[in-house]
Amino acid sequence: MAVISKNIPAPELVAVKTALLSVSDKTGIVELAKKLADHGVRLLSTGGTSKTLKDAGLEVTDVSDITNFPEIMDGRVKTLHPNIHGGLLAIRDDEEHVAAMAKHGIDPIDLAILNLYPFEETVWSGADYANCVENIDIGGPAMIRASAKNHAYVTVITDPKDYSEILAMLGDNDGSVTLDFRKRMAHKAYARTAAYDAAISNWFASELAVEMPTHRAFGGELKSVMRYGENPHQSAGFYKTLESRPGVATITQHQGKALSYNNINDTDAAFELVSEFDPAISPAIAIIKHANPCGVAIAGTLKEAYLQAFACDPVSAFGGIVAMNQILDAEAAEEIVKIFTEVIIAPEVSPEAAEIIATKKNLRLLTTGALADPRAPGIMAKTVAGGMLVQGRDTANIDDLELKVVTKRQPTASEMSDMKFAFRVAKHVKSNAIIYVNDGATVGIGAGQMSRIDSSRIAARKAVDAAKAAGIDEPLTKGSAVASDAFFPFADGLISAIEAGATSVIQPGGSMRDEEVIAAADEAGIAMIFTATRHFRH
Repeated sequence: MAVISKNIPAPELVAVKTALLSVSDKTGIVELAKKLADHGVRLLSTGGTSKTLKDAGLEVTDVSDITNFPEIMDGRVKTLHPNIHGGLLAIRDDEEHVAAMAKHGIDPIDLAILNLYPFEETVWSGADYANCVENIDIGGPAMIRASAKNHAYVTVITDPKDYSEILAMLGDNDGSVTLDFRKRMAHKAYARTAAYDAAISNWFASELAVEMPTHRAFGGELKSVMRYGENPHQSAGFYKTLESRPGVATITQHQGKALSYNNINDTDAAFELVSEFDPAISPAIAIIKHANPCGVAIAGTLKEAYLQAFACDPVSAFGGIVAMNQILDAEAAEEIVKIFTEVIIAPEVSPEAAEIIATKKNLRLLTTGALADPRAPGIMAKTVAGGMLVQGRDTANIDDLELKVVTKRQPTASEMSDMKFAFRVAKHVKSNAIIYVNDGATVGIGAGQMSRIDSSRIAARKAVDAAKAAGIDEPLTKGSAVASDAFFPFADGLISAIEAGATSVIQPGGSMRDEEVIAAADEAGIAMIFTATRHFRH
């Protein structure tokens, strides 16, 4: 049954006479409490917060003195009491509420300074199941929600960054807080508890291997506000979620302008792609433009890998994102700064390379501390009208797949190596995707087309353009391996690749016309492998 409002108007100003302070993050709490005391505010507190304030010489009333009940069960039960929640929830202009407070000896609480047990940090630290559960706060969210609901009379603050504003407001308003501020803090409080509960529920889903929970919540902490989104008329912000995956959420930005929405989207695509390549095997470089690779290569050094990746599509590489799987060194840095580049992202950077990059003040240099694990599970979400699509991350890895040669001709060792490379890249190219690879480097990429044959033709055309730019007579698709992210529905896409010079093909297979496609490959004398796994990317 719905509760009907009594329509009692909220006062514009509420004097702060009593404050409850109970925080896990004690940043700035002593300074705040001292200034509250200077305003004549009575301080109530609990456990560790109370001890911290008393050690600082402040006069504090313990919550147990208000509840007439000690903290029990290792502090699990301390604030869940009518004398606390009544003080937070009472409507001060409602005669029945005032009478109930008087009858039961409940004093009003005007200001609640609250933050939560560090559940997210505990998960990020790799703590075991029991410790994560122990760091689920119960009393904190209950008090935050109660205070926020009664924002007509109570100010709730959950973020130490807001301490300075509340103190300035008390000074400007003779110890009172405005209704607008109380509303804003209530909104912030509910957003915090929502993100907290989302983190807990998603952690449980992960621990229990519940792939599709009955209810799914997502929450995050704002890391940055962008000037705009994909276009200037769209607003945008970047939120960090509970996932501790190395990448754009873990970066240290060493220099350059603030990252834009498109920068973060493209940088994420670049780093996820380059993380597919084991740095212990070979250096790898990926150059990304508009979330698609325009060049990917492995080589003996980062510099060589960059030059080969750049050669795949030197026109598109201008203004792109460069990602690598090893520490950025000076030789690679000297090559990268020769053209305009938006972002460089690497696990680490050498001091010499950082000095070289510093000569380009607007170039954003990011380090992540580690590579992302391409096999690690995770969640991907996309909004649609009235809902949200949620799926697991594509963790399929070419090294784990059972590859089947379906043609009469077996691939050579070098063809097999290039096919695996091409299929690894295909996972990160928008569908329909066609990737030509020759000697550990992409030489033609076709992405995001409505038909697979168009992607094949575009990739071949890109290879012709790159050959001309390099002064080479023939495009490097001659003798190349080609990968398709999904099966060829007809033989025409394969034939187009053969005409471009491909001698080996890797694709998922599974088309009704597989036999027709295999026959075309046999007729041309090329080798073809089926993976039985596709990599659609929309």
